[in-house]
Amino acid sequence: MASWGCALAATLPVAFLVGYLVYEAGPALGGDLFFGDVPALAAILARRPVWDGIWPACAGTLALVALTSAMAVPLGVAGGISLSLFARGRLRRLLRLGVDVLAGIPSILMGLFGFALILFLRRTFLPQANTCLLLAAASMALLILPYVVGATAGALDALPDAMRLLGPSLGLSTWRTVAGVLVPEARRGIFGGVILAVGRACEDTAVILMTGVVVGAGLPSGLFGKFEALPFYIYYTSAQYQTPDELTRAYGAALVLLCLAVGLFICARAGSRLVEGRYGMEEMR
Repeated sequence: MASWGCALAATLPVAFLVGYLVYEAGPALGGDLFFGDVPALAAILARRPVWDGIWPACAGTLALVALTSAMAVPLGVAGGISLSLFARGRLRRLLRLGVDVLAGIPSILMGLFGFALILFLRRTFLPQANTCLLLAAASMALLILPYVVGATAGALDALPDAMRLLGPSLGLSTWRTVAGVLVPEARRGIFGGVILAVGRACEDTAVILMTGVVVGAGLPSGLFGKFEALPFYIYYTSAQYQTPDELTRAYGAALVLLCLAVGLFICARAGSRLVEGRYGMEEMR
């Protein structure tokens, strides 16, 4: 009975918030929310700019998450493997301390770090350096990196000692053991960390606020261009709205961001199950 009560206590507030968001965003849902008065196909193919819709912000958010994941996930998994399997003694403790400290840094400080980096580059090597999509993704990658490192190291640390000895007992090299035995066995924990990291990259506002996001920037023009993003659109519109319709559009954008985050979680989960199924078939063979 107590377990049911705890489950309801955690679920009901979330259900209430989602229901309230759907109620407020309902009048804004439709093609006009995404594309304004521009035909959908022309907007998606970038034939005409969208000024009154959130399509550029959706595209910018997807580009930011994809670029951030491409930088943070491989580095984070490699760092977690090194931390769990190869670091020893004082070095291991120092690395874990560094990961914990990095995980505790507020996101606004990551944004300030990216902005300070641009100022440093302007005064030294690159006078034309400016905030951009690449800088925002790099700063966001630093923010989510400790989640991936910690999840990977924790998943590998949880493996039994017999699993660690399986590869050497079969004559496998160290890297064959890591890639063929240990990482596949720890894949659930690793994917869990990746899912959390992707969700954080999708919704954070403070980092991109300082590193390249701009209202009205349009579709991302490249790695070194300005971009729009849904979290900043919601923040800006809810703070600067002049009419109830604008606030309703902010609610609509918030609902779209929620759906986008859930969609990314589902894709990551599907990828995890696909990998598990592939390894399961190989083990059966």
